[in-house]
Amino acid sequence: MTILLLHVPPPTTIGFSCSSSPRSTTQTLNLTRRVRCHISNSTEVEGSSKSEYKPGVLDDFFMQSFRNKLVEEVGSDSDKPGYVGLIELVKLLLLKSRSRSESNDAAVRILKSLFPPLILELYKLLIAPLAQGKIAALMVARVTVLTCQWLMGPCKVNTIELPNGESWESGVFVEKCQYLEESKCVGVCINTCKLPTQTFFKDYMGVPLLMEPDFKDYSCQFKFGVAPPEDDGSVNEPCFEKCSIASRRKLNSGECPMA
Repeated sequence: MTILLLHVPPPTTIGFSCSSSPRSTTQTLNLTRRVRCHISNSTEVEGSSKSEYKPGVLDDFFMQSFRNKLVEEVGSDSDKPGYVGLIELVKLLLLKSRSRSESNDAAVRILKSLFPPLILELYKLLIAPLAQGKIAALMVARVTVLTCQWLMGPCKVNTIELPNGESWESGVFVEKCQYLEESKCVGVCINTCKLPTQTFFKDYMGVPLLMEPDFKDYSCQFKFGVAPPEDDGSVNEPCFEKCSIASRRKLNSGECPMA
């Protein structure tokens, strides 16, 4: 997620607990619903060391700004510091949402709030149309690598192939996403990162984006300039057997709030 951040005052820390039982839900069209994930056949990466990234001078600022916006959306803060506390807030955001669309909308609001006024509108109006979108796609790929490794871990710009056969250097390959690795939940990845990030770039920056997470090795391929397919198989990927949210809410293995 490309981040150009504004300073916001630090929030008041409030302890929270997510140990309550899941809400009862209604199976109505486009209304609140939760579905149960089957246990994935994909095995989780075990015994491997986490991807290491040496923090830059602005990374603490990026993380705190992102955390502040999460607190505003969720309504409380985690008592855990650093990246662990950030992931706790992300999980709470997902748990509070009653549907996939609700969590998607909340995450998009957070992304929008990280940008100064008019930046998004001007980018979509002036940059996105240039060279059939190529310039905008190349730009956001490079800014993503420069500003988001604190969130995702080591990543690099790479060349991708577009549906029309052209090749652009508008991809970003994340070697091992620490967001997924730390959350240990496919629902967190899909509903608070992949879907809202794709929506944000397309609707508010005018740049189509397809994100392809690999739930076997935790890598992820960003393809700026490529629209997501109508039938995206990763959206319905079953959760890990050791889903952290399922264990937190005392559910059976593989159950999580994937709407």
